Amino acid sequence: MVSQRRDADAPKDSPKSILESLAGTRVLVVEARYYDDIADELLAGARAAIEAVGAEARVFTVPGALEIPAAIAILMDAGRKAGGPYDAAVALGCVIRGETGHYDIVAGESARALMDLSVAEHLPLGNGILTVETMEQALARARVSDMNKGGGAAEAALSLLAIKRAANLEPAR
Repeated sequence: MVSQRRDADAPKDSPKSILESLAGTRVLVVEARYYDDIADELLAGARAAIEAVGAEARVFTVPGALEIPAAIAILMDAGRKAGGPYDAAVALGCVIRGETGHYDIVAGESARALMDLSVAEHLPLGNGILTVETMEQALARARVSDMNKGGGAAEAALSLLAIKRAANLEPAR
């Protein structure tokens, strides 16, 4: 999570105090379900982290990791236009290296597009797209009882939102 001062005199608008007041925050979660077992674990971890701070997760599904950045951009825009914008976003998926160079394209381009979107839009975004060599590595990283990378991605997005609010760039709801 966000680094913070350890003393009792931390300002009321510190990232920690803002994290503690994220109730009602709307978090967009876009998941790729190419590997259902992995997607289930990633989503369970992300939901738990989002719900732990009293935030609301809205989940959309796409076929693969390459579609996630475009889906986030489309849905963020739709939310703004509908008057119910999302405060943060989480990308969940898995890319496992195969026999061709496709892995490098999917892993690199999805990560680059997510970073570009986050920076250009000042969007608190957690990247939970696993890029691994084997199914065993993917399962270890996805499992809530193990490395819980879905939960970590949600916590990253919430931490960035806390920083954004602490910097007074976005008011709390």
